[in-house]
Amino acid sequence: MKVINFTIPEKIGSSIHVKEDKQPYFYPHLHRHVETQITLVLGGEGTLVIGNNMQPFKSGDLFVIGANQPHLFKSDPCYFKPDSRKKIHSLSIFFNPEGLISRVLGLPEMNSINKFIKSSNHGIRAAEKDTSKLLEYILKVKNNSDGLMLAYFIEMLHAMANLIQWEYFSTESFEYIFSDTDGLKMNDIIQYTMDNYKKEISLDQIAAVAHLTPQSFCRYFKKYTSKTYTHFVNELRINEACKMLMEKKSVSIGNVAHHCGFNSVVSFNRVFKSIVSKPPRDFIRTHEKKN
Repeated sequence: MKVINFTIPEKIGSSIHVKEDKQPYFYPHLHRHVETQITLVLGGEGTLVIGNNMQPFKSGDLFVIGANQPHLFKSDPCYFKPDSRKKIHSLSIFFNPEGLISRVLGLPEMNSINKFIKSSNHGIRAAEKDTSKLLEYILKVKNNSDGLMLAYFIEMLHAMANLIQWEYFSTESFEYIFSDTDGLKMNDIIQYTMDNYKKEISLDQIAAVAHLTPQSFCRYFKKYTSKTYTHFVNELRINEACKMLMEKKSVSIGNVAHHCGFNSVVSFNRVFKSIVSKPPRDFIRTHEKKN
């Protein structure tokens, strides 16, 4: 099992690292690194876990993940099937705000950019209408080197800092409370849950995964996520339900509820509304109207 601390390979003498991934699925372990991460998903779908929050992701989504934020891009189950031919494709830019580039970011002209970087520490997603323009900036950074790369990178950050519509995610930073041991334990918990959320997971089962008693597990999980385990599982199930309702026009709410691990439509509707702030049918209407 991979440890939570992750080292981004760097080009010697460079303060910016650009990485293009074309793989069967995204890196499947909860991890963190000292670099701020800007990732544009060009191909792939799944669930992003970041800090104490989770969001579905799809092709065209652009995320900014703050330094030292534990996160995981979990590809949908179909990507892990033995006969799957699906691939993910992403472009990422990594930079350490406290590293070499801090000399540039420390200039008074970088004030608005520094405010943006700080505001994105817990994770943000760009509006769909802005991603095509931001892709142009990312490609300029990727396809140039040295001074031009740095110039285009600063230009990109300036454009990001001036965008109005950002969706903010995690409400808490875990930089100072996650040890490596806790990271491994939380990784095991999250992996097991994401693999088994479609069926009932008893407290005894998940506590055994964490090598804790049920009572200790409840305290442990609440301490590191600020939410109960039941709420976490329900969020995961509702994320999957939202993806199904948006992707498949003919699917029934009852089938979605059953597929996502709910025993009844009544229970599904209640939990859906508590998390999304509207019932499933209103969610479908809003999505159809938007598109």
